[in-house]
Parts: sequence; C-alpha cells; structure tokens
Amino acid sequence: MPISDRLLLGPGPSNPYPEAIAALGRPMLGHMDPEFLAVMDETMARLRTVFRTANPLTFPVSGTGSAGMEACFVNLLEPGDTAIVGANGVFGNRMCEVAVRCGAEVVRVEEQWGRPLDPQRLLDAQQQHPQARLVAVVHAETSTGVENDIAPLAALRETEALLVVDTVTSLAGIPLEIDEWGIDASYSGTQKCIGVPPGLSPLTFSPRAVERVRSRTRPPQSWYLDVSLLADYVAGATRVYHHTAPVSMVCSLHAALGVILDEGLEATWARHREVGERLQRALPGLGFSLVVAEGHRLPELTTAWLPDGADDAALRKALLHTYGIEVGGGLGEFAGKAWRIGLMGHAARHRSVTTLLGALRELLA
Repeated sequence: MPISDRLLLGPGPSNPYPEAIAALGRPMLGHMDPEFLAVMDETMARLRTVFRTANPLTFPVSGTGSAGMEACFVNLLEPGDTAIVGANGVFGNRMCEVAVRCGAEVVRVEEQWGRPLDPQRLLDAQQQHPQARLVAVVHAETSTGVENDIAPLAALRETEALLVVDTVTSLAGIPLEIDEWGIDASYSGTQKCIGVPPGLSPLTFSPRAVERVRSRTRPPQSWYLDVSLLADYVAGATRVYHHTAPVSMVCSLHAALGVILDEGLEATWARHREVGERLQRALPGLGFSLVVAEGHRLPELTTAWLPDGADDAALRKALLHTYGIEVGGGLGEFAGKAWRIGLMGHAARHRSVTTLLGALRELLA
C-alpha cells in the first residue's frame, strides 16, 4: 500500500522538522550507553530552555501527552485529595476524569466551550477549598482553540496548592514561562509545536512538586509513570534502569529542540503568531467565522465555524484526497460544525497558509 505525503494542518500530529526525521535514522544505541545518556542530558537541558525553567526534574516521558498528564496526576494526587480543575474543553474534562481515577474529589471550574477561563475563578475556588492538593488548567485548549491565561495563577505559590498546566499545544508555539508563572508541574507533547513525531511527553516538576512526591503516604498507582523511579534513570551520577527508553525518539526530540533554539525561541513564537493571524484574517473571506474572540485565540490552532451549507465530512475528504491536506473536525458540541486548523512546528509557515487557502478557494467556488 502506498504511503501518502500529507500537509498536516490538523490539531496534531504536525509535520516534523526534517532534522527530527533525519535523527530517527541514527544508528541504534542502548538506553544505558554513555553516548545516548549524553544525548538525553542535552535533551533535558534544551527542554529546560524551551519550558523557561530551571527545574532539575525536566525530561521526556515515554508516551504521548496523555502519558504526561497521567504522570502529573498519579504522582501528585492520592485517594481523598481535592483537585480543582478548569474545564472549558475536551482536555480540561480529561484532566477531571484522570483525577477521579486517582481517587480525588474534583472541584470543576467550568466555562462555555470557546471562551477562556477567568483565572480569578480558579483562585477563588482554591480559597473556598484551601485543602486542595492542586489546581489544574489547560494552557492551550486543543478542542476549542482558546488560550487560557496562566500568569495570574502564580498567586498559588503562596498557598499549599500545586499548579499543574497542560502545555501540549502551547510549548514552543506561544509564550510559556514555567518559573515566572509559578507552574509546579507541566506536561506537553512532541507532535505539535515541537515538531517531532508523536511518542514523547516533555515533563517538568518544580522542587515543590518533587517534595510532594517524596512526602506521599503510598507509592503512585502507576509503576511505569512513577517519577521518583524515572528520576533515578534520567538524572544523577549513577543511572538506574527503569524501562527501555525510546532511544530514536529522544534523538529526534534532541534534534528538533536544536532547530527551535537555533531559530530562537522568541522567533519561533513570533513565526507561529504571524502565520496564525494571517490565516485568521483570511478565513472570513471564504465564508468561515472564527469561534474564539480576538485576544484569546491560539495562533497555532484556529477553530472556525464552517460556511453556510458546507458539508464538514465531504469538504475535509476532498481537501485530503484532492490536495493532500489534513485539517481537524470539531469535537463534542463543535462536531460537524467547526474545523480545527493547526499551524504548528515545521508546518507553521506561510506556504502552509497559501496552500490551504488556495485549495479552499477552489473547493468552495
């Protein structure tokens, strides 16, 4: 069966950087080989730069962003704990589900899909539930294209609650300041703005979060995602085997982070902003209308209501099979009504916007 070459403009995966693909072909090394451990060390240092953090415990978890999410929750929550979770889309709801599975009592702070959460409501919820172990929120809600404001939540540093932030679609796409914003634990994914195939979840834990893990009364329910065990492999002078690390994927991540840092992190943010805003300016002229209000839109993931009379499935099928372009359909209440168009990582280029707009003009003519 032939393998097609697609322009991936959906919510992920995105087209990887060529350097990330080339790195997958490096000769295989063992996961305890000193040469590979040096690559791992440099990868972790590069992740600290991109996360804008000094956290020593910053490393890639084996698995996609959902594995990173589980790693945060199973390590930081114990049965009976209270978790405050912001929910204004699919991935906020998923946080709630994982917290419940950890045995936590979840306090939901909800907002209508397509609208940002008011950070003051999360702070108020913590004041009403001072025993809460953590406050969790999605920075870039992939299901709606909304950016939630995280910076005001730095006030949680003065409380006992840890701040957990989903940065799966925001890392390397929009400004993210782990240390400045007082984020205690964050997880991301390689297949979005990082520009690597899916398979790893960059993770960072603050010293406060690490202390929480050390002070648990029982081990985390997941052995595979126990960060106290993983830390013995990824850090320290003596590496202790935990599980077989995905060597080729780490090499791919190492290469992509090098591309981002060579471009400059701020320049990468600006590139995503420039092409995303160009797309958002152009879509209304084709009959689309933007879901999210100006000022809260993600440049790397645009949600747009379909033109009147447009058939979602038929239009996406034609776009894929005629032009080789993938875009994402809506989730939940947006299904069949809206598209999710991603401009992430290597695909965040003007040529992607030009190609997509040209194809849509022909299909909608």
